[in-house]
Amino acid sequence: MDICRDRMGGSDMTKEQQQKAAYLAQEVLRLSRDSIIMNMRFLDAALSAMRPVSQPGLKGVAADGESFRYDDAFVLRRYKGEPAYIARCCLHSLLHLVFYHPFRYGEVETKYWDIAADIAVENVILEMDLHFLKIHRDTERKAEGAALKIKCGALTAEKIYRYLMKEKPDEEELAGLKLLFHRDEHLYWVQPQQMEVSLAQWKKISERIRTDLKTFSKGKFSGEKGNGDSLEKNLAEAVKDRYDYGDILRRFMVTGEEIHPNDEEFDYIYYTYGLEHYGNMPLVEPLEYKDIKKVKEFVIAIDTSASCRGKIVRGFLNRTYSIMKSAENFFSKVNVHIIQCDNEVQSDVKITCDEDFEEYIRTGKLTGFGATDFRPVFAYVDELAEQGAFENLKGLIYFTDGYGVYPERMPAYDVIFAFLNEDERRPAVPCWALPVVLEEEELEDTDERGSETDV
Repeated sequence: MDICRDRMGGSDMTKEQQQKAAYLAQEVLRLSRDSIIMNMRFLDAALSAMRPVSQPGLKGVAADGESFRYDDAFVLRRYKGEPAYIARCCLHSLLHLVFYHPFRYGEVETKYWDIAADIAVENVILEMDLHFLKIHRDTERKAEGAALKIKCGALTAEKIYRYLMKEKPDEEELAGLKLLFHRDEHLYWVQPQQMEVSLAQWKKISERIRTDLKTFSKGKFSGEKGNGDSLEKNLAEAVKDRYDYGDILRRFMVTGEEIHPNDEEFDYIYYTYGLEHYGNMPLVEPLEYKDIKKVKEFVIAIDTSASCRGKIVRGFLNRTYSIMKSAENFFSKVNVHIIQCDNEVQSDVKITCDEDFEEYIRTGKLTGFGATDFRPVFAYVDELAEQGAFENLKGLIYFTDGYGVYPERMPAYDVIFAFLNEDERRPAVPCWALPVVLEEEELEDTDERGSETDV
C-alpha cells in the first residue's frame, strides 16, 4: 500500500499509479457506503442522493448537496490507518444534509455553526454504538458530548449553537472541539445558490427517514443495540416548520396612513430649484402622509392552564412585542388585546403603545390555571368585533401547549397557534390555523425577580 503515501496525486506519480489510486479509493468508498446501508437500511435513499465524486487535491472530504467529494490520497491514507474512518466521514457528511445543516449557513455565525453541526452529527453516530463506525478517541468524544448535553439539553446543532453563541468560548476551546469532532470540509456550504438546488430533495429525504425510523425497533440498528434518540431529535429539529415571526405578523397587515414625508411622490427638482432661486423658498412641499401596509390591531391569547409557566409566557410576550415595536412592521399607535384564558376568559388588557405594554409586563398577573378550552377566546373576540372594538381585525396568536378544545368554525381573521416545543402527541390544529413551534430556550426570561404567576 505504498501508493497511500502523501506523494500520491503529485506530479511524480505515473498515469498508471493515478488510475490505480483512483480505483482503490473508489472501492473503499463503495465498501464504506455498503456497510452503512447494511446496518442502517433507512438511509438507503439518502445515501443514493449523495453520489461519490473524486476530487484530487481536496485533502479531505466534503458534501455539496448532490455529491460526496473526496481526495483519493486522503481516502487511502486514512483507510490504511483506520478502516472505519472513511465510513464515519461518509455518514458524517450525509447526516449534515439530512439535518439541513448546510442550508442554514447564511443565517448563522459560521465558526460556531460549523462546530455545533459537527458535534451534533458525531453525537448521533456515537449514540448508535455501531462497531463498524468506531474510531480512535471516541471515548473522549462521548465524555465531551455528555458534558455538553448537561449544558445544552438535547444535542441538536441548533441547541449547541445557541449555547456557543451565549458562552463565546475562546479560540483554544473551539480548536479543541474541532480536533475532536471535525470530519469533513464545509467549503461548499458557503455557496447558498448551489446548495438551494438540492434543498427540496433533502427535505423529502429527511421526512422519509423519519417515517422509516418508526418501522424499526426503537434503539436498534440491524441487531446492534444503540440509542437512536439523538437521531430522532435532530430529524425532528430539521423537518419542523420554521417561520420568521416578523413574516408571520405581516399576515395581519392593513393599509393606513402615517404622517411623515412621502419620498415616492415628492419632486426634488422643483423643491431644490425654489431653494436656489427664490430665497430658500421651495416651489413644492413634501407630502406629509403616505399610504402604507402595517400591523395595526390583533389579539394575543395566552393559555393560562397549569402547563404555561409565568416566565415562559413573559418571554413569549417580550419576543412578540419586540417585533411589534419595529417601525417597519407596525403603526405607532396600535390596538392589541392580550387575553388570558384557561376554560374561560380570565382577563383582557388593551395595549395601544409601548408604555401600556411595559406596564402590563411589570404589573400583570397570570390567572386561571384550570383546564384548556380555546373556544371562549374566539367567542369573546367575536363579541368585541360586534361591539366595534376593532376596525379591521386581521389576526390572533394563541400561545398554548396545544391540549384543549378547538373551535369548529373558521373565524373571519387569520389564526396562529404558537406551541412550546415539539410534541407528536399534541392534537392537530384545525386546517384553517397555522401551527408554529417555539423553543423553550428562546422564550425563557432570565429575570428572576418575577414569580411563576407574574406575566
